[in-house]
Amino acid sequence: MNDRKQYVMKPLGAGDPIRLGPYRVLGVLGEGGMGKVYFGRDDSGRTAAVKVLLPELAHDPHLVQRFLREAHTAQAVTGGGVARVLDARTEDTGSRPWIATEFLSGPTLDDAVRRYGPFGADGVRALAASLAATLRDIHAAGLVHRDLKPANIVLTSAGRRVIDFGIARPEHGLTLTTTGQVPVTPGYGAPEQVLGQRVGPAADVFSLGAVLAYAATGQRTFDGTHVAAVQYEVVHGEPRLDSVPPELRQLIAPCLAKDPAHRPAPDEITGAFAPPPGADRVWRTGPVAQDIERRGAEAHRQATVVGQGSGSGPSRRRLLRTALAAGGVLAASGGAGGAWWMLREEPRKIPAAGPARDAEPLSILVGKHGTPPGELWGPLPVAAGPVDGVVTDPLPVLDVVVFAAAGGGLAARLTTDGKEKWRLPGVRPAAGLVRLPDNRFATAGSGGALLGFEGSTSRQVWSVGDADTGRILAADESAVYLVTRGGKLRAVDTGSRKVRWTIPLPQAAVRAPGPRAAVGTDRLVFFGADGNVIAVDTASGSTIWQVFGQARSAVQPLVVKDVVFLGGRGLSALNIRTGVQVWDEIKAAEAPQQGVGGWGPAVPHNAGVFAMHGTELTEVHMEIGLPFPRDRTARGPVPHTPPVVQAGTVWVVQGDGQGVSAHSVVAGRRFWTWSPESRGPWGMSGAGNRVFLVNDGKLTAMPTVEK
Repeated sequence: MNDRKQYVMKPLGAGDPIRLGPYRVLGVLGEGGMGKVYFGRDDSGRTAAVKVLLPELAHDPHLVQRFLREAHTAQAVTGGGVARVLDARTEDTGSRPWIATEFLSGPTLDDAVRRYGPFGADGVRALAASLAATLRDIHAAGLVHRDLKPANIVLTSAGRRVIDFGIARPEHGLTLTTTGQVPVTPGYGAPEQVLGQRVGPAADVFSLGAVLAYAATGQRTFDGTHVAAVQYEVVHGEPRLDSVPPELRQLIAPCLAKDPAHRPAPDEITGAFAPPPGADRVWRTGPVAQDIERRGAEAHRQATVVGQGSGSGPSRRRLLRTALAAGGVLAASGGAGGAWWMLREEPRKIPAAGPARDAEPLSILVGKHGTPPGELWGPLPVAAGPVDGVVTDPLPVLDVVVFAAAGGGLAARLTTDGKEKWRLPGVRPAAGLVRLPDNRFATAGSGGALLGFEGSTSRQVWSVGDADTGRILAADESAVYLVTRGGKLRAVDTGSRKVRWTIPLPQAAVRAPGPRAAVGTDRLVFFGADGNVIAVDTASGSTIWQVFGQARSAVQPLVVKDVVFLGGRGLSALNIRTGVQVWDEIKAAEAPQQGVGGWGPAVPHNAGVFAMHGTELTEVHMEIGLPFPRDRTARGPVPHTPPVVQAGTVWVVQGDGQGVSAHSVVAGRRFWTWSPESRGPWGMSGAGNRVFLVNDGKLTAMPTVEK
């Protein structure tokens, strides 16, 4: 049970023990693949989380040895920065072994950052010095933790505590996992762990660097749309530290060195970060401290109420149900940190649905001056940064625009004034966000689940837990199409909530920044990251036709009726069912490069499509393929970000992300360029005579010009 999960404490059932050593067992906190965690209370009133190996596994010598190793490992570390082991039975072969650990009243670092935002520089310094001291204690015991991550760090009133020694090993140990198990948390494990090499204390230092970057920004320094992409970035890519404050960046970067020999030792980290006096107030005052206090009070209340089961009066199970009805929820982890109290979250309020309201377009005279008009609202620093160099496009639905939120999850703001309407913290928009029929959308949840929501209200309408979602590509009336975390192409039926089909893909087709796809009449057109295109039957997954070498990277396809338009080395129009050309391909003047140049993605407008041909905005007649060059952008090469058409304007991202230009849909003439000082990737969408832009963590709504 290495992953932290949230559980309602349950009454004891048939087969559950009444007592484990000195602990009277009062309830069940959680259960995982190897063990069960109970809520225990000794005669002095001290509570504990008691983990026991499942009875059906107690006869497996390998699993018993692994469980005992966890207990011995946890007991070997005596520093104050780890969850204390209160007691353990590891030698008595006549009964199941168990480990009792202290309760930790407080949120995990992951919870705290998601809920309350990134730490300030002083808070990160205090966290770094504290965690480095704990790593020093762990390494002094001859151990390597091997799984340091935000979910394994608990913030308490006494400071932070490192938990979960389930995969900790002696310094000389190699990776030891069961078949098919990933031996490292993607994005936090060191390159040598990813490669299955010998792991030493320096691996924990790498994890610490990734943890500190997350604490400082609310974003992972290594991320991707599926596990393989993240692990590739860890081994070969550079850490994303642009959002880390400069005074911290120079301290965190050495921890993330690819070569373990180049990483600092924990003592060096403690000295380098040197927090000022009172820097630890981040978890002693303010919202984090209040959260810790609430959880502690809830822990005491439940322990007191449930403990009243001894002696005369109502039965223990009745009292337990009473306590649970009052609202107690616990989070259990199978590591040495065992379990810690959490309050039940208040049920998330579902707002009422709202209608779409169009904005009034600006007069065409506004565009003649070359100066961009004022924003409708924004820029608001509320959006997430890019993942694998890609920004999640905002999604307008009725009265809201849905976007990947800073700190994780999704949020929605009213299209009219930018005020927040709802927030979904527990989803993974970096894995994709696609519109569904009936003003709904799909995104990914934890553990690869595929989730469907109402757009205006955020009410969840369905889920598919076994979808294994890595990256969501497209959707139609009956299915969502995605790449699994293992790199396979999959169709998930949204009616039956079952996997319809799964087919293999070449590894190169799913490498970062990922593939693109569009769906039309009975066909899914998949444009791989390797530049090859395949069309598969949406009912069976069978490959119908293919195009090789269309580009150097994926270019978003466009489907209009029975025709699919492909950019890259040329602009092609193919019958989506057969792959036969509708008209001759319009060759690019210059070959496309990775993510830029050549023919970019097309967007429809009346009887034609707009697409960038190099730096030239071009309109092409859909039926005969006749191109009409309209205007050139100020900067190139232009990235493969689909243009956006709203009212009388077509919006195009400039080269190197240096702003977005608005052009006339009639003559193509550029009206203005907005935010030319910007850099980096953009996300764009449009609805209701508004254009929604995301860049550098900011969300903006811009007006359009009348037709």
